[in-house]
Amino acid sequence: MVKMEPIIINGHCFIGVEVSYPKTKLLSITVPDVGYLMCGVLNIPAIESLHPEREIVAARVVGVKTLQDLLEAKIVEMTQKGAELGIHEGMTGQEALVCMTGPAKKN
Repeated sequence: MVKMEPIIINGHCFIGVEVSYPKTKLLSITVPDVGYLMCGVLNIPAIESLHPEREIVAARVVGVKTLQDLLEAKIVEMTQKGAELGIHEGMTGQEALVCMTGPAKKN
């Protein structure tokens, strides 16, 4: 089964996707046209080596079972382009998604 749901953070709309397979579940949250946060199946070294020209923005967390877990878990790995946007190990998935939305807007 595939489930999609909007996730709103700081006025930005993200796309949460949950794909259920036998004995496992894939979870991701996408920042449209920018990048994504994904569960432990994401292979950052493969992305970096297979498609460096794409400059993919992505971050990985582990030990999650729900989209909410994905937001709360700590980043364990990110692409180089993700790091350039300010994503780093130890920040939450939600913080990483906010980094993908660009600089904070000042009122």
